[in-house]
Amino acid sequence: MLDAPPSLPARVALHTEPMGVWASFRAAQRNVLELIPEVATRVPILSGRTGKRWHMLMDPDGLRQVLRDRVDDYPKSVVTKLILEPAIGDSLFVAEGAQWMWQRRTAAPVFSHRNVTALGPVMTAAAERSVARLDRAAGRAADLFDEMVTATFEVIADVTFSDGTGFDRAAVHAAIEQYIGATAKVSLLDVLGAPPWVPRPNRLWTGSAMRDTKRLADRAIEARKAEGGKTPPDLLDLLMAGSDPESGRQMTTSELRDNLLTFIVAGHETTALTLSWALYLCAFDPSIQAAARAEAQAALGDRSATVADLPNLPLTRRIVDEALRMYPPAAFLSRTAMAADTLCGREVRPGDTVILPIYALHRHRLLWEDADAFRPDRFADPKAIPRFQYLPFGDGPRICIGASFALQEAVIVLATLLARFRFTPIPGKEPKPVMILTLRPQGGVWLKVERS
Repeated sequence: MLDAPPSLPARVALHTEPMGVWASFRAAQRNVLELIPEVATRVPILSGRTGKRWHMLMDPDGLRQVLRDRVDDYPKSVVTKLILEPAIGDSLFVAEGAQWMWQRRTAAPVFSHRNVTALGPVMTAAAERSVARLDRAAGRAADLFDEMVTATFEVIADVTFSDGTGFDRAAVHAAIEQYIGATAKVSLLDVLGAPPWVPRPNRLWTGSAMRDTKRLADRAIEARKAEGGKTPPDLLDLLMAGSDPESGRQMTTSELRDNLLTFIVAGHETTALTLSWALYLCAFDPSIQAAARAEAQAALGDRSATVADLPNLPLTRRIVDEALRMYPPAAFLSRTAMAADTLCGREVRPGDTVILPIYALHRHRLLWEDADAFRPDRFADPKAIPRFQYLPFGDGPRICIGASFALQEAVIVLATLLARFRFTPIPGKEPKPVMILTLRPQGGVWLKVERS
């Protein structure tokens, strides 16, 4: 007898009983989101102590305070830096204060609307290659997560090192996967609040592939400096040409490399996840998928989507927005309080950890109607949603610099695939949302692929 289809899309089973240090460590090893109690979807703030004091913040006004109004008082947590610095150094994603500010000013023009629009043809070409691969799988089941990782990595590789000279894409991709799988898990010492100079055993003997990747990237950057830029310029050219408008400072080879690796890791992983979850949700609700297919076919005919088509794909964009609400790639953030403060009437002391559980915020019962349901029409008027209630890319000065890039790519690829194929669930193969560094579909997103 076939299993009955679930009434709601896949979700995390949030815990209902208090957890001590050991239980918290085991949960963080399995799935960081299991650290979130179910009550977090019903209250504005929770506080406690697990090794050190912490506050879990789900209140939009409090989140505005942390992410925008007092951002300097809430730098990224020690755990975040311990996990990411070995891979991406003191780059834009990790740096704080003046070191972050000058890099942000330098990189911001790279992601201007004009430059992101100019990268559209790369995204369209990757969508066409994805269509060709899925066409060969028509009539069978395929892991759409694996396919979306391939497609988005092609995009980020093409827009980062456009000629591919000295850039072994397979090696870089394998190194990133190894790093996330072996190094990004929370250590027991992280849970206990041990200082950063105490070695974390799970990170001592890993990362050799990332070191090789850094050397490879350094050689590619030096080669580009010697030979000159490309036409049209890629991200490397734009970063090399960029300078801080206030100081005139330009990035060194190591700074270029760390920021490029940041864009490669974040730029393909997060978009691949967004697309994978969006396709899963479309398969979950055939009526929404059919409407999106009709929209895409009307706009595209028998061709792939381009930047010019984006205004004619509003439902596709709403599906992307809803996938980002239900499965935000950065679903669990943390900050360290550097000054005394008050959040939602709760005392915050210097050294406290402030957890921003975006997964719980996006499914909060007081903020979202029918919070666990797939309802893209809730984004029919995005301006009606309070700004700090929906944070798939963060907000404030440190809002994700590549947000427009990711959204443009996701809509182009999703519309192209929905116009060509019909996706249906495979019984017993529902993905499980599990967060290590990002919110991934454990087991993949297995769907039957049929030509539309």
